[in-house]
Amino acid sequence: MSIELKNRVLSRVSADNPPENQDKPVNIEKFLQLINAQVYDGLKGLDRQEVVGSLVRNFTEEWKKQLREIVTSFLYKMIELDASDIDFGGGGCGEKVWLRVHGQKKPFAELGKFTLEHSDILIQNLLSEKQRDYLFSKRNLDFSYQILKNSKRYRFRANIYFDLDNLAINMRYIPNEIRPFKELGLHPEVAGVLNLETNKQGLTLVTGITGSGKSSTLDSIVDANNKSIDAHIVIIGAPVETVHDPKRCIIRHREVGRDVLSFKEGAVQSLRQDPDIIIIGEMRDPDTIITTLEITDSGHKVFSTLHTASAVESIDRIVGETPPEEQERVRLRLADTLNCIISQKLVPDVKGTRILVKEIMLVTSSVRAAIRNGNISEIYQMVFEGRELGMLTMEQDLFRKVRNGLIETETAMHFANNKKRMSELLGNK
Repeated sequence: MSIELKNRVLSRVSADNPPENQDKPVNIEKFLQLINAQVYDGLKGLDRQEVVGSLVRNFTEEWKKQLREIVTSFLYKMIELDASDIDFGGGGCGEKVWLRVHGQKKPFAELGKFTLEHSDILIQNLLSEKQRDYLFSKRNLDFSYQILKNSKRYRFRANIYFDLDNLAINMRYIPNEIRPFKELGLHPEVAGVLNLETNKQGLTLVTGITGSGKSSTLDSIVDANNKSIDAHIVIIGAPVETVHDPKRCIIRHREVGRDVLSFKEGAVQSLRQDPDIIIIGEMRDPDTIITTLEITDSGHKVFSTLHTASAVESIDRIVGETPPEEQERVRLRLADTLNCIISQKLVPDVKGTRILVKEIMLVTSSVRAAIRNGNISEIYQMVFEGRELGMLTMEQDLFRKVRNGLIETETAMHFANNKKRMSELLGNK
Protein backbone atom coordinates (compact mmCIF):
# COMPACT_ATOMS: atom_id res chain seq x y z
CA MET A 1 0.00 0.00 0.00
CA SER A 2 1.58 3.29 -1.10
CA ILE A 3 2.07 6.18 1.29
CA GLU A 4 0.20 8.38 -1.20
CA LEU A 5 -2.90 6.14 -1.06
CA LYS A 6 -2.81 5.95 2.73
CA ASN A 7 -2.54 9.72 2.96
CA ARG A 8 -5.54 10.12 0.66
CA VAL A 9 -7.55 7.84 2.94
CA LEU A 10 -6.38 9.69 6.03
CA SER A 11 -7.51 12.95 4.49
CA ARG A 12 -11.03 11.51 4.14
CA VAL A 13 -11.25 10.94 7.89
CA SER A 14 -9.65 14.21 8.97
CA ALA A 15 -11.27 16.64 11.38
CA ASP A 16 -12.98 18.29 8.42
CA ASN A 17 -14.77 15.07 7.49
CA PRO A 18 -16.11 13.37 10.61
CA PRO A 19 -18.89 10.77 10.44
CA GLU A 20 -22.22 12.48 9.89
CA ASN A 21 -24.41 13.19 12.90
CA GLN A 22 -21.86 11.69 15.27
CA ASP A 23 -22.98 14.09 17.97
CA LYS A 24 -26.48 12.64 17.93
CA PRO A 25 -27.40 9.43 19.78
CA VAL A 26 -28.15 6.88 17.06
CA ASN A 27 -28.11 3.09 16.91
CA ILE A 28 -24.59 1.92 17.86
CA GLU A 29 -24.55 -0.82 15.22
CA LYS A 30 -25.41 1.66 12.46
CA PHE A 31 -22.81 4.08 13.77
CA LEU A 32 -20.08 1.44 13.74
CA GLN A 33 -21.02 0.53 10.17
CA LEU A 34 -20.95 4.19 9.21
CA ILE A 35 -17.49 4.89 10.54
CA ASN A 36 -16.13 1.57 9.30
CA ALA A 37 -17.29 2.46 5.77
CA GLN A 38 -14.86 5.37 5.81
CA VAL A 39 -11.86 3.05 6.03
CA TYR A 40 -10.61 2.10 2.59
CA ASP A 41 -10.97 -1.67 2.01
CA GLY A 42 -7.55 -1.88 0.36
CA LEU A 43 -5.77 -0.89 3.53
CA LYS A 44 -4.34 -3.74 5.59
CA GLY A 45 -2.44 -4.23 8.81
CA LEU A 46 -0.82 -1.25 10.48
CA ASP A 47 -1.89 1.10 7.66
CA ARG A 48 -5.52 0.26 8.34
CA GLN A 49 -5.10 0.60 12.11
CA GLU A 50 -3.55 4.05 11.65
CA VAL A 51 -6.62 5.12 9.66
CA VAL A 52 -8.93 3.70 12.32
CA GLY A 53 -6.90 5.63 14.90
CA SER A 54 -7.33 8.84 12.94
CA LEU A 55 -11.08 8.22 12.78
CA VAL A 56 -11.35 7.61 16.51
CA ARG A 57 -9.25 10.67 17.28
CA ASN A 58 -11.83 12.89 15.58
CA PHE A 59 -14.92 11.53 17.34
CA THR A 60 -16.74 13.96 19.59
CA GLU A 61 -16.41 13.34 23.31
CA GLU A 62 -20.05 12.23 23.38
CA TRP A 63 -19.41 9.46 20.85
CA LYS A 64 -16.21 8.37 22.55
CA LYS A 65 -18.22 8.10 25.75
CA GLN A 66 -20.98 6.03 24.11
CA LEU A 67 -18.44 3.64 22.58
CA ARG A 68 -16.65 3.26 25.93
CA GLU A 69 -19.99 2.41 27.50
CA ILE A 70 -20.16 -0.69 25.31
CA VAL A 71 -16.90 -1.94 26.81
CA THR A 72 -18.04 -0.82 30.27
CA SER A 73 -21.12 -3.03 29.90
CA PHE A 74 -18.79 -5.98 29.25
CA LEU A 75 -16.84 -5.15 32.41
CA TYR A 76 -19.98 -4.87 34.54
CA LYS A 77 -20.99 -8.36 33.36
CA MET A 78 -17.52 -9.60 34.18
CA ILE A 79 -17.80 -8.29 37.74
CA GLU A 80 -21.32 -9.71 38.10
CA LEU A 81 -20.15 -13.20 37.12
CA ASP A 82 -16.96 -13.03 39.21
CA ALA A 83 -14.91 -13.50 36.03
CA SER A 84 -11.15 -12.96 36.16
CA ASP A 85 -10.56 -12.11 32.48
CA ILE A 86 -12.31 -10.82 29.38
CA ASP A 87 -11.19 -11.15 25.73
CA PHE A 88 -12.56 -9.75 22.48
CA GLY A 89 -11.30 -8.64 19.08
CA GLY A 90 -9.07 -10.37 16.56
CA GLY A 91 -9.94 -13.42 14.51
CA GLY A 92 -9.31 -15.77 17.43
CA CYS A 93 -12.44 -14.64 19.28
CA GLY A 94 -14.81 -15.39 16.39
CA GLU A 95 -16.57 -12.00 16.79
CA LYS A 96 -17.62 -12.97 20.33
CA VAL A 97 -16.82 -11.69 23.80
CA TRP A 98 -15.18 -14.31 26.04
CA LEU A 99 -15.00 -14.44 29.84
CA ARG A 100 -12.94 -16.65 32.13
CA VAL A 101 -15.12 -17.71 35.06
CA HIS A 102 -13.51 -19.91 37.76
CA GLY A 103 -10.74 -20.89 35.37
CA GLN A 104 -12.96 -21.75 32.37
CA LYS A 105 -12.89 -19.39 29.37
CA LYS A 106 -15.95 -19.37 27.08
CA PRO A 107 -17.99 -16.96 24.89
CA PHE A 108 -21.03 -15.14 26.26
CA ALA A 109 -23.60 -14.63 23.50
CA GLU A 110 -25.60 -12.09 25.52
CA LEU A 111 -22.72 -9.63 25.19
CA GLY A 112 -23.22 -9.46 21.41
CA LYS A 113 -21.17 -10.11 18.28
CA PHE A 114 -18.64 -7.64 16.88
CA THR A 115 -16.86 -7.78 13.55
CA LEU A 116 -13.10 -7.41 13.45
CA GLU A 117 -13.49 -3.83 12.27
CA HIS A 118 -15.94 -2.96 15.02
CA SER A 119 -13.64 -4.44 17.67
CA ASP A 120 -10.72 -2.42 16.29
CA ILE A 121 -12.74 0.77 16.81
CA LEU A 122 -13.90 -0.19 20.31
CA ILE A 123 -10.36 -1.08 21.38
CA GLN A 124 -8.70 2.00 19.93
CA ASN A 125 -11.32 4.19 21.56
CA LEU A 126 -9.95 3.12 24.98
CA LEU A 127 -6.53 4.64 24.28
CA SER A 128 -4.82 7.99 24.56
CA GLU A 129 -2.74 9.26 21.65
CA LYS A 130 0.52 8.29 23.35
CA GLN A 131 -0.78 4.80 24.07
CA ARG A 132 -1.93 4.44 20.46
CA ASP A 133 1.49 5.51 19.16
CA TYR A 134 3.19 3.00 21.46
CA LEU A 135 0.86 0.22 20.31
CA PHE A 136 1.60 0.94 16.65
CA SER A 137 5.33 1.06 17.34
CA LYS A 138 5.64 -2.05 19.54
CA ARG A 139 2.54 -3.99 18.32
CA ASN A 140 1.68 -4.54 21.98
CA LEU A 141 0.53 -2.38 24.88
CA ASP A 142 0.10 -2.99 28.63
CA PHE A 143 -1.95 -0.44 30.52
CA SER A 144 -4.35 -0.04 33.44
CA TYR A 145 -8.00 0.87 33.02
CA GLN A 146 -10.67 1.80 35.53
CA ILE A 147 -14.40 2.41 35.67
CA LEU A 148 -16.63 3.92 38.33
CA LYS A 149 -19.94 2.46 39.43
CA ASN A 150 -21.94 3.92 42.31
CA SER A 151 -18.84 5.90 43.33
CA LYS A 152 -16.85 2.65 43.58
CA ARG A 153 -13.65 2.23 41.58
CA TYR A 154 -12.99 -0.96 39.59
CA ARG A 155 -9.53 -1.46 38.09
CA PHE A 156 -8.36 -3.72 35.27
CA ARG A 157 -5.01 -4.71 33.85
CA ALA A 158 -5.20 -4.63 30.05
CA ASN A 159 -3.09 -5.93 27.18
CA ILE A 160 -3.72 -5.01 23.53
CA TYR A 161 -1.97 -6.89 20.75
CA PHE A 162 -2.20 -7.65 17.03
CA ASP A 163 -3.90 -10.82 15.78
CA LEU A 164 -3.33 -11.15 12.00
CA ASP A 165 -3.53 -7.37 11.45
CA ASN A 166 -6.52 -6.79 13.73
CA LEU A 167 -6.52 -5.77 17.38
CA ALA A 168 -7.30 -8.06 20.31
CA ILE A 169 -7.55 -7.21 23.98
CA ASN A 170 -7.40 -9.05 27.28
CA MET A 171 -8.50 -7.30 30.47
CA ARG A 172 -8.00 -8.81 33.92
CA TYR A 173 -10.07 -7.67 36.87
CA ILE A 174 -8.12 -6.44 39.88
CA PRO A 175 -10.28 -7.02 42.97
CA ASN A 176 -10.75 -4.01 45.23
CA GLU A 177 -10.61 -6.19 48.32
CA ILE A 178 -7.11 -7.16 49.39
CA ARG A 179 -6.92 -10.66 50.82
CA PRO A 180 -6.08 -10.49 54.54
CA PHE A 181 -2.51 -11.60 55.13
CA LYS A 182 -3.65 -14.23 57.64
CA GLU A 183 -5.63 -16.00 54.91
CA LEU A 184 -2.36 -16.93 53.19
CA GLY A 185 -1.91 -19.45 56.00
CA LEU A 186 1.82 -18.89 56.44
CA HIS A 187 3.98 -20.30 59.22
CA PRO A 188 5.16 -17.60 61.70
CA GLU A 189 8.74 -18.12 60.51
CA VAL A 190 7.71 -17.34 56.92
CA ALA A 191 5.52 -14.40 57.97
CA GLY A 192 8.49 -12.95 59.83
CA VAL A 193 10.65 -13.07 56.73
CA LEU A 194 8.02 -11.09 54.80
CA ASN A 195 7.64 -8.39 57.46
CA LEU A 196 9.93 -5.36 57.41
CA GLU A 197 9.82 -5.05 61.19
CA THR A 198 11.49 -8.43 61.72
CA ASN A 199 13.49 -8.72 58.49
CA LYS A 200 14.95 -5.54 57.00
CA GLN A 201 16.51 -6.78 53.77
CA GLY A 202 16.75 -9.54 51.21
CA LEU A 203 14.82 -10.78 48.15
CA THR A 204 11.49 -12.61 48.24
CA LEU A 205 10.01 -14.06 45.05
CA VAL A 206 6.37 -14.89 44.42
CA THR A 207 6.18 -17.19 41.41
CA GLY A 208 3.59 -18.98 39.30
CA ILE A 209 2.07 -19.03 35.85
CA THR A 210 -0.12 -16.20 34.60
CA GLY A 211 -3.37 -16.13 36.57
CA SER A 212 -2.02 -17.95 39.61
CA GLY A 213 -2.66 -15.07 42.02
CA LYS A 214 0.89 -13.73 42.36
CA SER A 215 -0.25 -10.10 42.39
CA SER A 216 -2.89 -10.84 45.04
CA THR A 217 -0.28 -12.42 47.30
CA LEU A 218 2.07 -9.46 46.83
CA ASP A 219 -0.81 -7.08 47.62
CA SER A 220 -1.48 -8.96 50.88
CA ILE A 221 2.20 -8.64 51.83
CA VAL A 222 2.25 -4.92 51.01
CA ASP A 223 -0.96 -4.36 52.96
CA ALA A 224 0.36 -6.22 56.01
CA ASN A 225 3.49 -4.04 56.08
CA ASN A 226 1.43 -0.91 55.38
CA LYS A 227 -0.62 -1.62 58.53
CA SER A 228 2.21 -2.65 60.84
CA ILE A 229 5.27 -0.41 60.39
CA ASP A 230 6.21 3.17 59.51
CA ALA A 231 8.06 2.97 56.20
CA HIS A 232 8.26 3.89 52.50
CA ILE A 233 7.18 1.37 49.82
CA VAL A 234 7.88 1.86 46.10
CA ILE A 235 5.82 -0.30 43.70
CA ILE A 236 6.99 -0.57 40.07
CA GLY A 237 4.40 -2.29 37.88
CA ALA A 238 3.60 -2.92 34.23
CA PRO A 239 0.92 -1.89 34.71
CA VAL A 240 0.20 -0.92 38.31
CA GLU A 241 -2.72 -3.03 39.48
CA THR A 242 -3.95 -2.46 43.03
CA VAL A 243 -3.60 1.11 44.28
CA HIS A 244 -2.82 1.01 48.01
CA ASP A 245 -3.95 3.83 50.28
CA PRO A 246 -1.17 5.05 52.59
CA LYS A 247 -1.74 3.91 56.18
CA ARG A 248 1.49 3.71 58.14
CA CYS A 249 3.56 3.73 54.95
CA ILE A 250 4.20 6.14 52.12
CA ILE A 251 3.31 4.10 49.03
CA ARG A 252 4.51 5.18 45.59
CA HIS A 253 2.95 3.58 42.49
CA ARG A 254 5.16 3.85 39.38
CA GLU A 255 3.76 2.42 36.18
CA VAL A 256 6.19 1.35 33.46
CA GLY A 257 5.58 3.39 30.30
CA ARG A 258 3.65 6.01 32.25
CA ASP A 259 5.76 7.07 35.24
CA VAL A 260 9.02 5.32 34.42
CA LEU A 261 10.52 3.85 31.25
CA SER A 262 11.37 0.32 32.45
CA PHE A 263 11.56 -1.96 35.49
CA LYS A 264 15.35 -1.53 35.48
CA GLU A 265 15.19 2.26 35.48
CA GLY A 266 12.46 2.27 38.11
CA ALA A 267 14.56 0.02 40.36
CA VAL A 268 17.70 2.15 39.97
CA GLN A 269 15.78 5.39 40.49
CA SER A 270 14.10 4.01 43.61
CA LEU A 271 17.46 3.90 45.40
CA ARG A 272 17.44 7.72 45.39
CA GLN A 273 13.91 7.85 46.83
CA ASP A 274 14.72 6.57 50.34
CA PRO A 275 12.64 3.35 50.16
CA ASP A 276 12.38 0.62 52.77
CA ILE A 277 10.59 -1.88 50.51
CA ILE A 278 10.84 -2.05 46.69
CA ILE A 279 8.31 -4.07 44.69
CA ILE A 280 9.54 -4.92 41.18
CA GLY A 281 6.52 -6.25 39.28
CA GLU A 282 8.39 -8.87 37.28
CA MET A 283 11.98 -10.03 36.73
CA ARG A 284 11.35 -10.45 33.01
CA ASP A 285 14.78 -9.92 31.41
CA PRO A 286 18.50 -10.23 32.27
CA ASP A 287 18.92 -6.49 32.96
CA THR A 288 16.05 -6.46 35.44
CA ILE A 289 17.29 -9.65 37.12
CA ILE A 290 20.80 -8.29 37.60
CA THR A 291 19.52 -4.88 38.74
CA THR A 292 17.13 -6.51 41.23
CA LEU A 293 19.97 -8.51 42.78
CA GLU A 294 22.19 -5.41 42.92
CA ILE A 295 19.64 -3.23 44.72
CA THR A 296 18.88 -6.09 47.14
CA ASP A 297 22.59 -6.46 47.78
CA SER A 298 22.69 -2.77 48.70
CA GLY A 299 20.63 -3.56 51.80
CA HIS A 300 17.02 -3.14 50.72
CA LYS A 301 14.00 -5.39 51.15
CA VAL A 302 12.81 -6.36 47.67
CA PHE A 303 9.89 -8.38 46.35
CA SER A 304 9.41 -9.52 42.76
CA THR A 305 7.71 -12.20 40.63
CA LEU A 306 8.68 -14.86 38.10
CA HIS A 307 6.64 -17.09 35.78
CA THR A 308 7.92 -20.33 37.30
CA ALA A 309 6.16 -23.26 38.99
CA SER A 310 8.58 -24.15 41.81
CA ALA A 311 11.41 -22.87 43.95
CA VAL A 312 14.02 -24.98 42.16
CA GLU A 313 12.79 -23.85 38.75
CA SER A 314 12.91 -20.21 39.92
CA ILE A 315 16.57 -20.46 40.90
CA ASP A 316 17.44 -22.17 37.62
CA ARG A 317 15.51 -19.54 35.66
CA ILE A 318 17.25 -16.58 37.30
CA VAL A 319 20.69 -18.01 36.63
CA GLY A 320 19.84 -19.33 33.16
CA GLU A 321 18.31 -16.04 31.96
CA THR A 322 21.55 -14.13 32.42
CA PRO A 323 24.52 -14.15 29.98
CA PRO A 324 26.93 -17.09 30.47
CA GLU A 325 29.73 -14.80 31.60
CA GLU A 326 27.47 -13.38 34.34
CA GLN A 327 25.97 -16.62 35.62
CA GLU A 328 28.54 -17.44 38.29
CA ARG A 329 28.33 -13.93 39.74
CA VAL A 330 24.51 -13.99 39.61
CA ARG A 331 24.37 -17.37 41.36
CA LEU A 332 26.63 -16.19 44.18
CA ARG A 333 24.73 -12.93 44.57
CA LEU A 334 21.44 -14.83 44.60
CA ALA A 335 22.79 -17.08 47.36
CA ASP A 336 23.68 -13.98 49.39
CA THR A 337 20.42 -12.05 48.92
CA LEU A 338 17.57 -14.55 48.53
CA ASN A 339 15.29 -14.94 51.57
CA CYS A 340 12.21 -16.82 50.41
CA ILE A 341 10.37 -18.18 47.37
CA ILE A 342 6.59 -18.69 47.36
CA SER A 343 5.43 -20.62 44.29
CA GLN A 344 1.68 -20.94 43.84
CA LYS A 345 -1.14 -22.29 41.71
CA LEU A 346 -4.91 -21.86 41.65
CA VAL A 347 -6.45 -25.32 41.26
CA PRO A 348 -10.09 -26.45 40.86
CA ASP A 349 -11.72 -27.45 44.13
CA VAL A 350 -14.66 -29.72 44.91
CA LYS A 351 -17.05 -26.72 44.96
CA GLY A 352 -16.33 -25.81 41.34
CA THR A 353 -14.27 -22.75 42.24
CA ARG A 354 -10.49 -22.50 42.68
CA ILE A 355 -8.24 -22.78 45.71
CA LEU A 356 -4.69 -21.54 46.34
CA VAL A 357 -1.97 -24.18 46.59
CA LYS A 358 1.60 -23.14 47.30
CA GLU A 359 5.21 -24.20 47.72
CA ILE A 360 7.37 -22.29 50.21
CA MET A 361 11.15 -22.31 50.41
CA LEU A 362 13.05 -20.42 53.09
CA VAL A 363 16.74 -19.86 52.45
CA THR A 364 18.41 -21.65 55.32
CA SER A 365 22.18 -22.06 55.57
CA SER A 366 21.86 -25.42 53.79
CA VAL A 367 19.80 -23.96 50.94
CA ARG A 368 22.21 -21.03 50.65
CA ALA A 369 25.16 -23.42 50.38
CA ALA A 370 23.36 -25.49 47.72
CA ILE A 371 22.75 -22.37 45.62
CA ARG A 372 26.32 -21.16 46.08
CA ASN A 373 27.78 -24.54 45.07
CA GLY A 374 25.39 -25.10 42.17
CA ASN A 375 23.71 -28.11 43.81
CA ILE A 376 20.21 -26.88 42.97
CA SER A 377 18.77 -30.39 42.62
CA GLU A 378 19.29 -30.98 46.37
CA ILE A 379 16.96 -28.12 47.36
CA TYR A 380 13.67 -29.96 46.76
CA GLN A 381 14.45 -32.48 49.49
CA MET A 382 15.47 -29.66 51.85
CA VAL A 383 12.10 -28.02 51.30
CA PHE A 384 10.31 -31.36 51.73
CA GLU A 385 12.00 -31.86 55.10
CA GLY A 386 11.64 -28.24 56.28
CA ARG A 387 8.11 -28.38 57.69
CA GLU A 388 9.17 -27.16 61.16
CA LEU A 389 10.32 -23.88 59.58
CA GLY A 390 7.14 -23.50 57.54
CA MET A 391 8.54 -24.90 54.30
CA LEU A 392 6.52 -27.25 52.13
CA THR A 393 6.55 -28.53 48.58
CA MET A 394 3.73 -28.13 46.12
CA GLU A 395 3.04 -31.86 46.48
CA GLN A 396 2.76 -31.64 50.26
CA ASP A 397 0.24 -28.81 50.03
CA LEU A 398 -1.76 -30.61 47.33
CA PHE A 399 -1.81 -33.73 49.52
CA ARG A 400 -3.01 -31.69 52.49
CA LYS A 401 -5.86 -30.30 50.38
CA VAL A 402 -6.84 -33.84 49.26
CA ARG A 403 -6.74 -35.12 52.85
CA ASN A 404 -8.98 -32.25 53.97
CA GLY A 405 -11.51 -33.00 51.22
CA LEU A 406 -10.92 -29.70 49.38
CA ILE A 407 -9.68 -31.10 46.05
CA GLU A 408 -9.90 -34.41 44.20
CA THR A 409 -7.02 -36.90 43.97
CA GLU A 410 -6.95 -36.53 40.16
CA THR A 411 -6.61 -32.75 40.53
CA ALA A 412 -3.64 -33.18 42.83
CA MET A 413 -1.88 -35.45 40.32
CA HIS A 414 -2.63 -33.09 37.44
CA PHE A 415 -1.21 -29.99 39.18
CA ALA A 416 1.77 -31.64 40.88
CA ASN A 417 5.26 -30.61 39.77
CA ASN A 418 6.79 -33.89 40.93
CA LYS A 419 4.37 -36.64 39.84
CA LYS A 420 6.40 -39.43 41.43
CA ARG A 421 6.46 -37.78 44.85
CA MET A 422 2.76 -36.91 44.54
CA SER A 423 1.90 -40.53 43.80
CA GLU A 424 3.92 -41.66 46.82
CA LEU A 425 2.11 -39.22 49.13
CA LEU A 426 -1.32 -40.23 47.82
CA GLY A 427 -0.42 -43.90 48.16
CA ASN A 428 0.17 -43.37 51.87
CA LYS A 429 -3.13 -41.54 52.40
